[in-house]
Amino acid sequence: MFGNVLVTGGAGFLGSQLVQALLPLSDHIYIIDNLSTASIEAVPASNKVTFYQSCITDEKVLDEILPKVEYIFHFACKNLLLSVINVDADFHTNVLGGFTLLRKAKELCPNLKRFIYASTASIYGNANILPTPESYYNIGLPYSASKFTTEHYCDVYYTLYQMPVTTLRFSNVYGPGQLVSNPYCGVIAKFFDSVQNGQPLQIYGDGKQTRDFTYIEDAIEATLLAARTDAAIGEKYNVGTGEETSIVELAQVLKQVTGTQALADEYCPKREVDVVQRRCMHTGKIEQELHWKNKHTLFEGLEKTKRWLEGT
Repeated sequence: MFGNVLVTGGAGFLGSQLVQALLPLSDHIYIIDNLSTASIEAVPASNKVTFYQSCITDEKVLDEILPKVEYIFHFACKNLLLSVINVDADFHTNVLGGFTLLRKAKELCPNLKRFIYASTASIYGNANILPTPESYYNIGLPYSASKFTTEHYCDVYYTLYQMPVTTLRFSNVYGPGQLVSNPYCGVIAKFFDSVQNGQPLQIYGDGKQTRDFTYIEDAIEATLLAARTDAAIGEKYNVGTGEETSIVELAQVLKQVTGTQALADEYCPKREVDVVQRRCMHTGKIEQELHWKNKHTLFEGLEKTKRWLEGT
């Protein structure tokens, strides 16, 4: 269905799960990942997969891969926590990397059918509209600035050159494949690790801050739908549940799922990146235009994640 595919960041959490989903649907999958926060073990051993340990700004690698591919899934990025540690590196990967990929795709991909850009709910910052629609933005951190900038370049390449670009704004994706060995993984992976080790669940701030937690299977389904639906070309979509969950509530549900209600919570000072008090995505657009809808409740997603961690 997808022919030859490039997945940047294909050894990371979202990217590796996308690769697994694409494997039976594609002729060949090329992966670029510098393994800065990912693991080669996440890349499937298959003669249909070719892995390049490289940065997405390496034009020699792009020159080799891009003439062969029909679909590009751009998931490589520096993450939120790293962005405030090294703003230059955030810009280099998230802005220069995204722009380089767009520029080279225009030059080298004569048969390009879709360029899917994985953006983020972080561009909404501390939104004063909840649930937050795609028309809103509130940029306050380097990560959100760099991801939003590449969204604009996607718009430019769609408008000027008719590149078939679609932007997906993911919100707090979790589930199987998200490893705590990555020090920048999400709160759910860290909570599960604490449960497995019998340690308190660390909560930053008062725990009243909310997030819109999206199960990985739902996020991947949205990605595949966007890649094969012509109506998605030139569009931006929120990928979330439309439900707010506080970190305190998350801890309670996770302990219910794991049967560890007696486990304590440990409150820690806020970090520099902890600026968003509430998050809830408006999902009406993707539901109407792509006929996608979140399928997993938080309890169901956490239960599936638990079974994966247990190997059952």
